[in-house]
Amino acid sequence: MPGLLGGGRSKEKIIFIDKHRKVYRLKTMCEVLEVSKSNYYKYRQTKDPDYPDYLAVKQSFNDSKKTYGYRRITDEIRDTMGVVMNHKRVLRIMKKYGIQAEYIKQIRPNYTQKYIEENVKDDLIKRNFNQRGWVTDVTYLIWGNKRAYLSSIIDLESRKVVSHVISHRNDNRLVMDTVNEAIRKTKDLNGLVLHSDQGSQYLSTEYRIICESNGIFISMSRRGTPLDNAVIESFHSLLKKETLYNHHIKNLEEYINLVHEWIEFYNTKRRKQKK
Repeated sequence: MPGLLGGGRSKEKIIFIDKHRKVYRLKTMCEVLEVSKSNYYKYRQTKDPDYPDYLAVKQSFNDSKKTYGYRRITDEIRDTMGVVMNHKRVLRIMKKYGIQAEYIKQIRPNYTQKYIEENVKDDLIKRNFNQRGWVTDVTYLIWGNKRAYLSSIIDLESRKVVSHVISHRNDNRLVMDTVNEAIRKTKDLNGLVLHSDQGSQYLSTEYRIICESNGIFISMSRRGTPLDNAVIESFHSLLKKETLYNHHIKNLEEYINLVHEWIEFYNTKRRKQKK
């Protein structure tokens, strides 16, 4: 199955978004999958005849800071939008879409640890590095008091670098750009395993969306166990050994250019060994 981002398959993306509305935020999915909200709403209107009225009810509800019940919303959409809707229909739509007034604002507990536990995935590779799959990680590129970050994805079967991105920021965008580049270059993604450590970028909602929407299974090492991702760890170690330590580098920019050149050499000429 071609990558959804690379193939421009808008219908499949919209179906994925609709299927996962209760799992991920609409705004996040639209941004990650590069789908406009207007196109998604058009799809919903053809699928669900209640959806246009839901949008009116939802807007009125949000404008009231989520305090109005169905009777006030009925009056509000009539007076502000010119939409005449029976109060029973408004009530039915609110129940259907789970819209309920928040009279008491509760203090939300800190879900950080719970969030981490819920989003850590099992290790599907189990140190079998001679199977179909990708491994990925982020490493530092340090020169003097400056640093950059290299995010790489390696194919376990060929041992080649599928994609790599260098950035001055170690954030979600770095990882997402790396995954997107790999997706664009790969025709068959369905059932592919993408293995990483438990870094925050790999626990993010954006990462899950891009993997799941392309049929990629997420796999993660056990915490504090770098040997579970030994191939990418060894690759980054080798890269630093054969670039930084073997050249007279003047600045970070020169180092970054050297890394790009070395990865091209690694993919096209350097002999690789599988263990």
